[in-house]
Amino acid sequence: GFRYRTSWAKLKSSSWAYPTAVLSLYGFFANCRVAEPFLTPYLIGPHKNISGEVTNYLFPIWTYSYLAFLFPVFLLTDFLRHKPLIVVQGLFLVTNYVLLCFAPGLPAMIFLQINYAVVTSTEVAYFSYIYSVIPVENYQRATGYLRSAMLTGYTFGASLGQVLVSLAGVDYFYINAITLGMVSMAFLISFWLPMPQRSLFFKGIKAAAVGSQSQQEGPLGVDVPEEPVVAEDEAGSGREKMEHNGSAGWCSWKNAATAGHLLWQSFRESYSSRDLIYWSVWWALATAGYVQVFNYIQLMWDHIEPSATSSIYNGGVEAVCSLVGAAAAFSVGHIKVSWAVWGELALGLFSAVGTGAVFLMALTSSIWACYAAYVIFKSCYMLLITITTFQIASNLSMQCYALTFGINTFVALSLQTIITVIVVDEAALGLDIVTQFIIYGSYYAVISVLFLIRGTYTACINQCNPEHTETKEQESGVVVISAERF
Repeated sequence: GFRYRTSWAKLKSSSWAYPTAVLSLYGFFANCRVAEPFLTPYLIGPHKNISGEVTNYLFPIWTYSYLAFLFPVFLLTDFLRHKPLIVVQGLFLVTNYVLLCFAPGLPAMIFLQINYAVVTSTEVAYFSYIYSVIPVENYQRATGYLRSAMLTGYTFGASLGQVLVSLAGVDYFYINAITLGMVSMAFLISFWLPMPQRSLFFKGIKAAAVGSQSQQEGPLGVDVPEEPVVAEDEAGSGREKMEHNGSAGWCSWKNAATAGHLLWQSFRESYSSRDLIYWSVWWALATAGYVQVFNYIQLMWDHIEPSATSSIYNGGVEAVCSLVGAAAAFSVGHIKVSWAVWGELALGLFSAVGTGAVFLMALTSSIWACYAAYVIFKSCYMLLITITTFQIASNLSMQCYALTFGINTFVALSLQTIITVIVVDEAALGLDIVTQFIIYGSYYAVISVLFLIRGTYTACINQCNPEHTETKEQESGVVVISAERF
């Protein structure tokens, strides 16, 4: 007992271990959604019986709601300092599965889509919270633990769901009830998180002064000169602000103006490099297509082999995807390749592989071929998004990276909304699921061609100009932090 209390006291007193451990635990239970791989069979089955509306009416509501919530939630997350939004995410996860378990009828499922849009839009709080409560030298380790917790939770949940459905014959209702218990644990754990004392943009008076002292190192331990908080007037001249008290509250116009100024400066820095713009363009384009495929793949599986009359292995496939994708992503950091030089060509090549996989999903009549194609497609995306985020994050400050994450996600979601409106929504084309996937494959084919051309050009330039290659490798080998006014 004494040893346990001593270990617990050490954990809570740690500047980074306690919040990392609690958030990792939250991430495990929040992503341990046993029922998620079986959502479509549950909706179109006897429990909900809404098959006619699923494809072209119900699912697009989530896309539109997510787009509406994303940017306001991004700003609100920073303004409220992250923890309240994580608690909100846990609450809406619980509400999500209460609706799935106990709310009948189409109107309840429409509300479910809006409710789930809140869940997905608050994911930014989970990813950014840890950077506001731990020392910068622990960023890399904490990020690894958090992503591992998410992956472990998702893999465990998908595997458990498959075992319960295939071996134990458990009804989908009870699968959703088990998931409700899992996410309820996540909701309770969210209250254990310590409240951050600073935010990235809405710093306030005291927090701004503290922030100038705390940002002495970059995210991966690169030394940055300490600077006082500086505000610029319209003429652009710097004026040192020595703030001694907290009289200007979080909601003051001065704080809002300071936040707007930091946002604008972060935006300019984030997209000042042509290379970073290319990486961001791929991020937005590929993510839009990936989310669309992910959202509708269960409908494709049900089209090929109806769940009402066949055994389904959706959970097992998702678990395999997580493991293969994690291995692919892990390999990025261990393969001795200059991604700054060869990364764009890799984007084109693996996007082409993903394109072929999407076309296979659309055209095959074999459920196992479709499963295999989905594993290949998702693994390619996870590999490439890891390369992309590494290349972007390694050249930006944490403020700039957070803003870039928000903007790229917003652009991706805007593109996905356009695709949904034209291709899926019954108010426009309202195409069948096979035709939809042929269009998604064509969309990825365009991305592949563009980045194959760009990547080949970049690789040739670097091969013909070794000095340029060395410069790029040096730039990618260090984290370039612009601490100006942060």
